[in-house]
Amino acid sequence: MTAVLRILIPAAFLAAISTGAAAQSCQKEGSFEAWLQGVRVEAAGMGLSQSAIDSALGSVRFDQSIVNKDRAQGVFTQDFLQFSDRMVEQYRVPQGKSAMQKAANTFQRIEQTFGVPGAVLTAYWGLETDFGAFVGDGPTLVSLATLAYDCRRPELFRRQVLAAIAVIDRGDLTANEMRGPWAGEVGQVQFLMEHYLNYGVDFDGDGKVNMLKSSADALASAANYLRSIGWRAGEPWLEEVRLTQDLPWEQADIANKLPISQWAQWGVTRADGSALRNGPNAALHLPMGRNGPAFLAYPNFDTFTEWNNSLVYATTAAYFATRITGAGKVHRGSGADLLSVDGVKEVQKLLQARGYNIGNVDGIIGAQTRAAVKDVQLKLGLPADSYPDKTLLARLRGGS
Repeated sequence: MTAVLRILIPAAFLAAISTGAAAQSCQKEGSFEAWLQGVRVEAAGMGLSQSAIDSALGSVRFDQSIVNKDRAQGVFTQDFLQFSDRMVEQYRVPQGKSAMQKAANTFQRIEQTFGVPGAVLTAYWGLETDFGAFVGDGPTLVSLATLAYDCRRPELFRRQVLAAIAVIDRGDLTANEMRGPWAGEVGQVQFLMEHYLNYGVDFDGDGKVNMLKSSADALASAANYLRSIGWRAGEPWLEEVRLTQDLPWEQADIANKLPISQWAQWGVTRADGSALRNGPNAALHLPMGRNGPAFLAYPNFDTFTEWNNSLVYATTAAYFATRITGAGKVHRGSGADLLSVDGVKEVQKLLQARGYNIGNVDGIIGAQTRAAVKDVQLKLGLPADSYPDKTLLARLRGGS
């Protein structure tokens, strides 16, 4: 039986990563070389070996193209159906089922150890790297150092640089082996280096955590991470449901988990029209508003939003996992009143003009936009499903 390798990182080291990195300001004015020297000093102060520091940082450079890609991200202006159609329905459901069958023994051992079912892990495996086929080939340390030097998220990525040095020092990967996509993740489930360091598991028993070459290590590490952020063994995560048209729509919020009996009382049924099954409290999740798909989101769904805080991505991953377990294609709803990206941007601008903090005007229906939409829907006497639509836009344009 393969042993799980548990690496104990001294608390002082973890604290140094957290507090030391947070204390650094964005180095917009200093040179990259001076900034890099500061990282060297900090890493040495944490007790990391000079050989690991030199190996990690010896050929690191600033790459402006990485910053350009970071600024240009726009995939989550797509709605749930657009994104899931592209990422799940084209071919990944049958491939996911096949991948699970081929590695059935590994998935069984992982679930016995960590309590996370294979379908959930396979969903991430498929979405992140097409089941390990495309892990990326860019120099990870260049990406991490560039993003750490840049002014948008310096604290986050400085921690990743330091964690990468620690992974090298631990002997899991060499600097040359650290290759992946431009954003600096590594491995078959695309871990940040902090997660690689803290949640990486040697599940194939070779004495190293290698999430690039070992599917067993990558999938067990994903399960270890999910368990650490609250996965509840044996419980569901997402279930499609059918709605009536006279629901108290303001209750539809992923943070508002109510007893199943309450949803049933309001007329919510399973997708096939049968009665809801007993289970833990759940939230009514409407990723495209009351006229789109509808789900009950159970406590385990919170781990999907923790993995990736984009609600479109999290919903797609959770839905993909249900499809692998045999759920049918989601009902698409009527699609009535949906806005284009430009329409969403106009709603955001009009909400800003009313004093709402919606973050950036970017066409992405994020948490701040949803909260503002819900509040103004309630004030205008509209169904408060937290999703902007043409009716809301018309009311906002009219100044009512």
